[in-house]
Amino acid sequence: MPDSLADPVYRQNLKSLYRDTLLHDVMPFWLKHGMDREFDGIITSLDRDGSILDTDKSIWFQGRAAWTFATLYNTVEKRSDWLDAAGSCLAFLEKHGYATDGKLFFSVTREGRPLRMRRYVFSEAFAAIAHAAYARATGDESYAERARRDFATYLKHSFEPGMMQPKIEPNTRPMMGIGALMIGIATAQELRVNLGDAKISGHSCSEWVDRFILEIQQFFFKPDIGALMEIVSPDGSIIDHFDGRTLNPGHALECAWFILHEGRWRGEKSYTKLGLQILDGMWQRGWDTEHGGIFYFRDVFNKPVQEYWHDMKFWWPHNEAIIATLLAWHVTGDVKYAQWHKLVHDWSFAHFPDAEHGEWFGYLHRDGTPSVKLKGNMWKGPFHLPRMLWYCSELLAGPSS
Repeated sequence: MPDSLADPVYRQNLKSLYRDTLLHDVMPFWLKHGMDREFDGIITSLDRDGSILDTDKSIWFQGRAAWTFATLYNTVEKRSDWLDAAGSCLAFLEKHGYATDGKLFFSVTREGRPLRMRRYVFSEAFAAIAHAAYARATGDESYAERARRDFATYLKHSFEPGMMQPKIEPNTRPMMGIGALMIGIATAQELRVNLGDAKISGHSCSEWVDRFILEIQQFFFKPDIGALMEIVSPDGSIIDHFDGRTLNPGHALECAWFILHEGRWRGEKSYTKLGLQILDGMWQRGWDTEHGGIFYFRDVFNKPVQEYWHDMKFWWPHNEAIIATLLAWHVTGDVKYAQWHKLVHDWSFAHFPDAEHGEWFGYLHRDGTPSVKLKGNMWKGPFHLPRMLWYCSELLAGPSS
């Protein structure tokens, strides 16, 4: 397979595809069908044609969507409908998202009545990046302060001992998860780009990123077997049970490009090396050589996986793989990454897009046929796909490696 990314014409066409899909397909779908004109915020549980399946609202998607709209406003075009959409999501979030202790609910009714509070604090991280992007868009310092507040809440609940209820009895089986570290990297990076390298909870954004990457490298990445673990024992050892052995290739590829992005941003070669190592190992474990696409779960020892959807193809791991491989090619010029990028790009654009109604299907069987034809739910909305389209088009608009 040739290095198609080395061809300027191919890169230009690819950039146009990503940008056109973002601006003329994906974002119009959500602006038309998702925005709640009566109660503010966004409804993400939409059927194939955009009709509403469920009016309950995901709080983390108020932040995710607001970040998407505000980031496009900041970096692509100062469109009033994007700014208004971001403001609507944040208005709903401010009015209905917060519990009395400052923690955010996970889901609420359409009107904003609380439904569910979850133990983790990812909604707070997405609120932080949304407030930061909106602060940059509007110049309103109060949103910058809210961003710093939300990130401080995230850090407190994620990393202070005793703040988060453990998922498994810690006296029986103590464990650590990679999720909070990964989301911490991305959150700190977004606050830094929009607010500067602010000091929050005693450390700058860059210092938080350094801490999170170091812990991932020290405890979760196993270079000898090319595996990035999702959970480990407190000493970093593999927990030889179903949960402990389970790998999530899409999650790992997302982590790889977060670290590659940091290496590129700061010119830190050790981060670039680590990001490439994670990408190399987890691509080999995640790519389906028989049917194409990225598996959802794998076992670190190649044993059977507990979850029945282990071989399904979800939209977001493919979004992360497209970014990771393109960024890896951009920083190295290695033909291997160009070939991997073409593989995952071609498979994704052949199977996920809905030519009739727009946007992407989210959940495919292993062979690439749709499992369900909805366009959104509490987990799928305007975030992973538009982020990929935006990030890749921005990357292709710059100089090649």
